[in-house]
Amino acid sequence: MALPPISRRHFLYSASALAATLAIKPGKVFAAATPLDEFGYGDVMLLSELHNRQLQNTHEILMGLSDDALLKPFRQMVGQPAPGEDLGGWYCYDPHYNPSDVGTGFAPTCTFGQWVSALARSYAIRPDPKVREKVLRLNRLYAQTISPEYYSLKSRFPGYCYDKLVCGLIDSHQYAGDPDAYQILEHTTDTALPNLPGHAVEHGTVWRANPDPGYTWDELYTISENLFLAYQRGAGKRYRELGAQYLDDTYYDPLAAGQSDLAGRHAYSHVNSLCSAMQAYLTLGSEKHLRAAKNGFEFLSAQSYATGGWGPDEELRAPGSPDVYNSLTKTHHSFETPCGSYAHFKLTRYLLRVTRESRYGDTMERVMYNTILGAKPLQADGRTFYYSDYNFKGGKFFHDARWPCCSGTMPQIATDYNISTYLRDPQGIYVNLYIPSTLRWKQNGAQVSLTQKTEYPFESAIEIQITTSRAAEFDIHLRIPEWAEGASIAVNGKRNSASVVPGQFATLRRTWKSGDRIELDLPLKNRINPLDAAHSNVVALMSGPLVLFAMTDGTPSLTSRQLLAARKTSRQTWQAETSAGPLKLLPWTSIADEPYTTYLVMS
Repeated sequence: MALPPISRRHFLYSASALAATLAIKPGKVFAAATPLDEFGYGDVMLLSELHNRQLQNTHEILMGLSDDALLKPFRQMVGQPAPGEDLGGWYCYDPHYNPSDVGTGFAPTCTFGQWVSALARSYAIRPDPKVREKVLRLNRLYAQTISPEYYSLKSRFPGYCYDKLVCGLIDSHQYAGDPDAYQILEHTTDTALPNLPGHAVEHGTVWRANPDPGYTWDELYTISENLFLAYQRGAGKRYRELGAQYLDDTYYDPLAAGQSDLAGRHAYSHVNSLCSAMQAYLTLGSEKHLRAAKNGFEFLSAQSYATGGWGPDEELRAPGSPDVYNSLTKTHHSFETPCGSYAHFKLTRYLLRVTRESRYGDTMERVMYNTILGAKPLQADGRTFYYSDYNFKGGKFFHDARWPCCSGTMPQIATDYNISTYLRDPQGIYVNLYIPSTLRWKQNGAQVSLTQKTEYPFESAIEIQITTSRAAEFDIHLRIPEWAEGASIAVNGKRNSASVVPGQFATLRRTWKSGDRIELDLPLKNRINPLDAAHSNVVALMSGPLVLFAMTDGTPSLTSRQLLAARKTSRQTWQAETSAGPLKLLPWTSIADEPYTTYLVMS
């Protein structure tokens, strides 16, 4: 969900905002005959301290929220007794809400469905009866509040909240085994639909009596993804039909034809909407929507930062415009991090599954290490890391309001590292992310486990160990990042003859047995990443997938030779020599509260 006043107040579309278009040559979109499958949340055990710390932090906070506090705004909005504490921030209901405020009472209940979803996914990762009990209890308490009054003018975001409730309920059914989830979903849908417009509505469009412009900021163009997922998981044919009904083809048609109409649109929600386009392909077989998603991602990549983040001030920009460069001095709200990362992970995972192109894993990895994994941890009082700051004078900070939308997506993406690390087809597995972890699955009747041991991306070596109940023949596909010139693979100590090409998956097919060992080396050479073609001297220094942030509150100027000669001085510290003395550089995950700059001006 977007945050005013940075974006929302100038978000009502004007002809000039949408006039900036860029064409790409439409071409045939490659899609594999059968998309890759995801593994289950519980099939993967992550052994990374960084990833597990984020999951544990968000999980403990959600488990610590009282039932009455979570249900309070639902009950208040439908006139029921509402005991218990008020969480405050965006989450609470304030009948006297001031439309000029974006803090207390801005989006009551908006994150409830996401929190239930995250708890259900956490249960699938680490089954704990207390977690399942909380999921089932919250669903039943919520069901007691279902009323048309909830979708009245008391809510600025009825479509947004319905979408998140659908997500929470289908995840409760799928991952926590809630036997009543689909019945509650039916009641929710029956109640919500008469109070929604019946089709996707863009920002700034009046579709009901609106006391203030905030009532035109709903995100109905994103809801098809979860409706299609509800259908796929057995909730009923109506959800397939509803998913098709809410597809925003006024957005997708130009993209499918190779025309960018992204400029001026709200960033996170419109990238999230591309996930609905991918689900239209996976559910309906619509090639048009696959083209729209692929082309949309190309336009997004053309205006992304070195970190992989995008959308300064929560707006998408026209590729080739000066807006991204201008943002380095004009804003500290560079990338809506938890929400944007969640959408980015979903979209790139869909595209990777469908196309099997490794570049989507590359950009997922870049976003993970340079944005969400280094976000400040969610706090028990609702303080949330919302924006990454790529200003020349940058810093890490919490959002002004408590419990904003990013407090909903951060717990979800903390669970989704599990389903993003590996993918599969009947012939074998794809190793997408290099994270210390163990994957367990059944292949051709054999029980197989694969364990990654690595300090990547701080070191180049990745060791993969195989354990099997019996010898089994299958493929292991290893993503070779586009930047990894000189990458090599050895199996059981012998250099492998498999083709190792940067920007592709390397395929190892053999009869695997217990004790087999793969050694992958991805050389972590320094390289310079220019901001864009028009500002080739404004650069970020990178090592492998990592952006190295300069720890300074100034704007030092360095030569390309000085940047490329930066050397490691400890496991996660680099140093560049400049005319003014040594310059310390750190990866995003090592920065606390120190001032930094993402981009340097190269002389």
